[in-house]
Amino acid sequence: MNRPGERLRLTRCVHLCLVALLAVMSAGPVYARAVPTLRIAVLKYGTVSWVMDVIAHHGLAKANGIRIDELALAGTPATLVALQAGRVDCAVTDWLWVSRQRAAGADWTFFPFSTDLGAVVAARGAPIHGLADLRGRRLGVAGSPLDKSWVILQALAREQHFDLARDAHVSFGAPPLLDQELLAGRLDAVLTFWNFAARLESRGLPAVLPMSAALRRLGFKTPLPLVGYVVSDRWARAHPRALAGFVRATRQAESILANSNAEWAWLGPRIKARNPAELKALRDAFRAGIPLHWGKSERGEASALYALFARVGGRTLVGLSPTLQPGTFLDAVHY
Repeated sequence: MNRPGERLRLTRCVHLCLVALLAVMSAGPVYARAVPTLRIAVLKYGTVSWVMDVIAHHGLAKANGIRIDELALAGTPATLVALQAGRVDCAVTDWLWVSRQRAAGADWTFFPFSTDLGAVVAARGAPIHGLADLRGRRLGVAGSPLDKSWVILQALAREQHFDLARDAHVSFGAPPLLDQELLAGRLDAVLTFWNFAARLESRGLPAVLPMSAALRRLGFKTPLPLVGYVVSDRWARAHPRALAGFVRATRQAESILANSNAEWAWLGPRIKARNPAELKALRDAFRAGIPLHWGKSERGEASALYALFARVGGRTLVGLSPTLQPGTFLDAVHY
């Protein structure tokens, strides 16, 4: 017969075994129900954050079986640093950066966010109605000499047999500063990002040359998404559910933004629209930039556009590869 002390030890042992068994049994469903997660870096007040707000507002991440964790940062360089450091799985940039990185051995890959580009906006009363009128004028360019819209504008000027960098008085700067200079009459025109152009248009300033029109004049037939979501090939292969759910959620959010004016009324304070006219201008411009198709023809035109960037911008813009690197576009995503 067991002694009392032995019975007590046996009882404790059985109890501990039962606790451990219950812990394992309860943990099983948790692991089975693990939600695929995508971590994305976004600009705090950038246009991608509008899409993320709509996803959160309508519960689209949960509806698509995923979780989206946002990391809000102050500038595009910071988002790319976060991506390269592994702090996030996804960031937003252009496919020029992706191709340049792939040429250096990285495995980043791209799928579309927006076809929106910049526009040339003229000052009130300025005698500027097209590209040729910029000769001898004070032109502000948002960003740097490597800005994509600036390269496109220079390419179109070359088609018209003049050198815009030489024949205009060009200065580069941040879009808000250029807006102030334009409104104060110290610039005759600005080439600025689409959302800043939309805000200026809502104040009565004319957009005399959208970059989408410049691309058409250069022979590109399809609106091309230069800006998109970037992940690594390795991450995409390892997390197909998270990727597929994210693509579905973003497309659903874009559909809401394309079709619901009420959604924009809700979003207005978040995007800091000053008045209904500015909100409408931003809404219409955003809608115009939603990619409708992303397949073989668009990718072919993107390769041709890359060749134009390489020709005009050179190695400083495209890096070591004169042609678009294989794998720049994520094969798993087609529209």
